[in-house]
Amino acid sequence: MNEEYIRKLSRLSLLLFDVDGVMTDGGLVFAPNGKELKIFNSKDGFGIKLLQLGGVRAGIVTGRTSEALLHRCRNLKIDLIYDGIEIKVDILPQILDRTGMEPDAIGFMGDDLLDLGLMRELGAKFAPADAHPMVRSEADFVATSPGGRGAVREVCEEILKAKGVWESVISKYVSASASIR
Repeated sequence: MNEEYIRKLSRLSLLLFDVDGVMTDGGLVFAPNGKELKIFNSKDGFGIKLLQLGGVRAGIVTGRTSEALLHRCRNLKIDLIYDGIEIKVDILPQILDRTGMEPDAIGFMGDDLLDLGLMRELGAKFAPADAHPMVRSEADFVATSPGGRGAVREVCEEILKAKGVWESVISKYVSASASIR
């Protein structure tokens, strides 16, 4: 990691995520009653929990709305949720006002063209491996995993390592597993 990249990630206090194609694989599944179902990756969820333990808040900015997403956010204790947002950059003033943060303290992980407007205004940009080529080309970090299959986890770990808190965040888990042996 080069120094400027580490500084950029070290400044982050909030990481926003798109959902479809980032927290999920982008597939849409509908139950017979029309309810939208989503499959979330538990490793990604644990990455978000680690990120929060490391002092970085998590939030959502997504174009779609679903009860499944709201349930997952409750499970992960994510309370900064902006869903049904067609033009994502338009929500930025509200996010800045609500959090009291400057744009360079916020990162965003997106996968498609509708994410670029918001990504370009924030301090750090992240993408899953299967993101649109334009998104990958503008990202500061592109995960090796695709959306919904570990990309979020990679980004969370990358941030925690850049902030120098990785070891302390995982210590209770690593220490606990080591004492069981």
